[in-house]
Amino acid sequence: MNKFSKLLVASLALAAISPISVNAVITNPITLAVIQTYDRQLQANPQDYQTYFRRGNEYYRHDEYMRALEDMNQALRYAPVSDTDTRFQAYMIRAGIYNETGRAQMALADLNSAIGLNADSFAAYNQRANTQFTLGNISDAKADYQRLMRMRPNCVEGLLGLARCAVKENNIGIANDYLERAVQTDPNNPEVYIRRASVRKMMSNHNGAVEDLLLAISLNPNDTKAVAALVDYGNTNYAVTMAGLSNAVNIAPQNGLYRYLRATIAQAHFNYLSAIDDFEAIIDQRLYDYHGIYASTGWCLLGLSRYEEALDKVDHALSMNTNVADYYVLRSKILRALNRHDEAIEAAAQAVAVNREYVPGLVEMALNYIDKTDYDQANSLLGEAIMIESSNPELYMLRAWLLETYMNKPVAARQFYEQVLELEGYLDDDIRSLRGFALIRLDRTAEADTWINRVLATAQDNDGLVNYYAACFYSLRDDSDHAIECVERSLQAGYSDNHNWMNNTDGFINAGALRDDLRFLRLMQKYNAIFGR
Repeated sequence: MNKFSKLLVASLALAAISPISVNAVITNPITLAVIQTYDRQLQANPQDYQTYFRRGNEYYRHDEYMRALEDMNQALRYAPVSDTDTRFQAYMIRAGIYNETGRAQMALADLNSAIGLNADSFAAYNQRANTQFTLGNISDAKADYQRLMRMRPNCVEGLLGLARCAVKENNIGIANDYLERAVQTDPNNPEVYIRRASVRKMMSNHNGAVEDLLLAISLNPNDTKAVAALVDYGNTNYAVTMAGLSNAVNIAPQNGLYRYLRATIAQAHFNYLSAIDDFEAIIDQRLYDYHGIYASTGWCLLGLSRYEEALDKVDHALSMNTNVADYYVLRSKILRALNRHDEAIEAAAQAVAVNREYVPGLVEMALNYIDKTDYDQANSLLGEAIMIESSNPELYMLRAWLLETYMNKPVAARQFYEQVLELEGYLDDDIRSLRGFALIRLDRTAEADTWINRVLATAQDNDGLVNYYAACFYSLRDDSDHAIECVERSLQAGYSDNHNWMNNTDGFINAGALRDDLRFLRLMQKYNAIFGR
């Protein structure tokens, strides 16, 4: 795989940047062997603080924060006061763990202890300054950033930190001066522009922030951090991000990366026509010949209900690479939309053959078996999917729908609806939690109404997805007036997934009940331009 392909793969996480795991899983065999060696050493000597430190450091490097914390606690418990170097490093790592897991006050205490052991540590003051800033202690953070500047004149960390403090103090002119000095200090380092972008975002200088991210990418096209930051920016500032990318495309029309980024961000926000234009320009101009571009075009065409064209694109992608499970899932979805269920099941099975635990493949197989009235097989597949992704509310909703609607098992269905309400990992006002839909099925409609009102009051619906879900919610709630209002807001925002609007019938979360409403059909006609019609 060439560097461009690697960058494309890295940027395919379109919807959001995943949060850091508080307990990741180490799979590297060399790392596992090293940890097993430490395990044996600690069995022989349970008070070996240096081994606790080394094992904890290994866990920390691999984001296994809970295990790292346990080991750093033990290292500090047994390390003698005289070993100031180990104790200093343990405090620093434990502070890092606390910061990564949202416990800044505890991190601050450890950083104070670390500085007490080494008052000349630049890293300790830098981390303490950032922690103070997180806690909102701006004057204390500013003092530490100024200390960094005395330790290393014109250091980027101090300049950017002081810029952030100046923004909090509403001294925008001073903040801009610090930012300019930071860039002048290291003008060829893409990281400086990424960090300046984050400060400019604080200042609501969104155009400048996007420009900085594009500068970072131009300095190092293989910098996945800059790409991820730009994709993330598109989630909250879509119009500005797309304007910046369009300007970059106009300046460098033969730069396939800018077109690809513009297309993938457009796709992630359901602006399928624009995405297709850029994907096809990349193909037609032979800027890159990458199988993922054909598959992405296929996803967009599926969203526009152009199924035969979508099938051609995904088949082309599979002719170039037969080892991507997601391509088979796309093929299965298209074939199911065409009522070619046996072929769709085969395609989904091929996705699972590539990755035995690929949940989208299991779900596609299950949905096809539902269409073929093989409910026991579908139930088994959804059960397997839930075992793999036990925190995915969509899986519980689908299985409850199957049990309630087709298998006449309302009691079992209620248990799955109740499990949706118990899932962690989503905020109460996050539409993706699907809690309001579960509450409706549990006849707790007052709570459901409170949930959707909170969602709509707090959501920043840049692309219409939230209002699409709200339309589905009100449809399930038998409130067609509110549903139609949400349909129009969604279409106004550009939510152009025609497949979801007109054809999707999966579960209880769809617009199926609205399709006979003349108001809905008029709206689809009114906004038909976003579907290319």
